[in-house]
Amino acid sequence: MPKFRELVGNNKVALLFGLLCIGAIYTAQNPLTFVAAELFTRIGRNGFMVLALLIPVLAGMGLNFGIVIGAIAAQIAVFWTVYWGFTGSEGFLLCLLLSTPIAIFFGWLVGRVFNKMKGAEMIAGLVLGYFADGLYQLFFLYVIGGLIPVHNDRLIISGGIGVKNTIDLAGNLKYSLDNVPMLQIMKIALAVLFLVTLLKAILGVMKKKPPGPRCWIGLGAAPIIYALTYIPALQTFLSSDRLLLLHAVLAALGAVIAWQLWRILYNKILRPKEYSLVRPLVWIGLAAVGFFLTNIRPLEAILLSVRIPVTTYLCIIGLCFFNAALLKTRLGQNMRTVGQSQTVANAAGINVDRTRIIAMIISTLLACWGQLIYLQNIGTFSTYGAHTQVGQYAIAALLVGGASVKKATNKEAVIGVILFHTLFIVAPQAGKELFNNAQLGEYFRVFVAYGVIAVSLAMHAWKRAVSPGPKRIKT
Repeated sequence: MPKFRELVGNNKVALLFGLLCIGAIYTAQNPLTFVAAELFTRIGRNGFMVLALLIPVLAGMGLNFGIVIGAIAAQIAVFWTVYWGFTGSEGFLLCLLLSTPIAIFFGWLVGRVFNKMKGAEMIAGLVLGYFADGLYQLFFLYVIGGLIPVHNDRLIISGGIGVKNTIDLAGNLKYSLDNVPMLQIMKIALAVLFLVTLLKAILGVMKKKPPGPRCWIGLGAAPIIYALTYIPALQTFLSSDRLLLLHAVLAALGAVIAWQLWRILYNKILRPKEYSLVRPLVWIGLAAVGFFLTNIRPLEAILLSVRIPVTTYLCIIGLCFFNAALLKTRLGQNMRTVGQSQTVANAAGINVDRTRIIAMIISTLLACWGQLIYLQNIGTFSTYGAHTQVGQYAIAALLVGGASVKKATNKEAVIGVILFHTLFIVAPQAGKELFNNAQLGEYFRVFVAYGVIAVSLAMHAWKRAVSPGPKRIKT
C-alpha cells in the first residue's frame, strides 16, 4: 500500500487527466477508430517538439518557453525553400540545412541571455519569445519584399512588400517526411550499418585488434538483409510510406519475444552463467497476451484504422533514445549536476555557463526540427501564427504527463502528448453533447492548456517557499 500510494502521488496529474479523457470520450460518443486515428496523427505532428523540452529541465533551466525561437528558425528556412521551388525530400533536407545553423546561433544567444538571468529562465524565455516574434514579423512584413527583393505573387502581398498570411505547402513540402517509403529508410540504415561496421573493423586492424564476432555479423547481415528486400512480396510491403498500426504492434511484440529468447540463449547456452529466467518468461508471456488481445474485434478495428508515418515516428523514437543516451555521457552528467546545484558543479570543475548554453543550443535546434516536422505534416504554413502557441502547448503537454519544472522524462513527455491531445480531440464534441455548444469545448481545452501551466508554476513556487532552507550554524 505505501508503494501504491507513492505511485498514485507521483502520477496524480496524469491520472487526473486520464480520467478526464475517459469521461470526455464517453460523453462525446465519437467512434474510437476516429479518436485513435486523430491521436496518432497529432502524436507524429507534435511529439518531437515536446521531447525537445527535456534537456533544459535536466540542466536546471526549467520549462523552455524560448522554444518558439527554434520554431522561428524553421519557418525562415521553410519560406526560402518554398520560394526557391524545392519540393519533397530534397526540399525538407534543404530546410534542415538552412535552419540548423540559424537555430544553433539563436540557441547560443538565448543561452547567453539565460546565463545573465539565472533563476528566472522561464520568464526570460517567455519575454524573449515575444521579442523574437516582433523581429520575425518585422522581417516578414517589411524586410522581405522591401529590403530584400522577392517577386512571387503566390507568396508576397499584392503591394510587393511582406509575405502573405498563409502559404500552402501542398505540392512542395507537404508530407515530405511522412511520405518517405520504408524501403528507402531500410536501405539507408543498412548502408550506414555496413559503413560504420567496416570502419570499426579497419580501425581495429590498424590498432592490431582483430574484429570480434559482432563485427563480422554486422558486415554479413547488412548485405543479406539488403538482398531480401528484393523479394517481391517484401518489396511491395516496404514500398509503402505508412505502416498499419496492427502490423506495428505485431512487429513490436515479435521483437520482444525474439529479444528475450536471444537473452536466454546467450546467457544459458553460449556463455552460461547465473541468469534468472523469470523476467524473460514474464515478458514473453505478456507479449503472448498482447498477440491474443489483437484478435479482439473492437481492438482489432482500432488497430486497422490507423496508419502511421514511419519516418516521422522513427524520428520521435530516435529523439527518445538520444535523450536517454545523453544522460550516460559526460555532458549529460554535467547537465544533471548543474541542474541539481550550480555551486556543487562549480566546485567539481564544471563550466556551468558553457553547459547551460549547450543545453539551450540542443533544445533550440530540436525545437527547430520539431517545427519542420509539424509544418510538413499539417501542410499549411501560417506565416505569422504557426509559432505563437508552440511553447504553451508543448509545455502543457509535458506537464500533463506528470513532469515538473525540475524533472521530466521521455515517459512523461509521451504520456503527456497522448493525454493532452486526446482531450483536444474530444473536448469540442463533449461540450456540444453536454451543453449543446461546441464552443464551450474549445474554451475548455484552451483553459486546460494555460491552466495546467499556471497550476504547475504555482505549485513549484509554493514548494520552494515551504521547503526548509539551509540551517545556519551558530557561532
